Amino acid sequence: MKEGKIIILSAPSGTGKSTIIRHLIDMADLCLGFSVSATSRSPRGEEQNGKEYYFLTEKEFKEKAARGEFVEWEEVYPGTCYGTLISEVERVTHNGRNLIMDVDVKGALNIKKFFGEKALAIFVMPPSKEELEKRLRCRSTDTEESIRKRLSKADFEMSFAPQFDTLVVNDNLENAVDHTAALIRDFATG
Repeated sequence: MKEGKIIILSAPSGTGKSTIIRHLIDMADLCLGFSVSATSRSPRGEEQNGKEYYFLTEKEFKEKAARGEFVEWEEVYPGTCYGTLISEVERVTHNGRNLIMDVDVKGALNIKKFFGEKALAIFVMPPSKEELEKRLRCRSTDTEESIRKRLSKADFEMSFAPQFDTLVVNDNLENAVDHTAALIRDFATG
């Protein structure tokens, strides 16, 4: 069985990355699979260990990190870590599926550095900063302060875009999905 490849998508909040991924997952020919991330936070609501996340204690998480068991990880808040276990990447790719990963810019670049040519790092850009602000406001889920923080973070994240293998501008969802699917097909068969 041919080993799957790794596709990494990263983008500022509100760019449409998660929507693009939902469409890509439905394309059987892309043979995509997800890895389950690990976290040191407690489960919320009806979250189940091994489904939404692998729930580890902070001590367990840090021990795995010290042993080099993560391809990338970050302490997002004091005592709350998130990361991708190497074993999860292998679980998906060794079964012949291409792994699609939805991670922040730093995590994406760390994964690309770790896997090199086995990984394709795609940065999804908004058509403009103005359009990104409009999308964030139309969601009606964020406070004004939260929108300002997201826009500021977007500037920071977009500064990393040149370090990615390729860019996809999401100015039209159908075109962005088609472009991303074509990039994955070319990469996975190459």
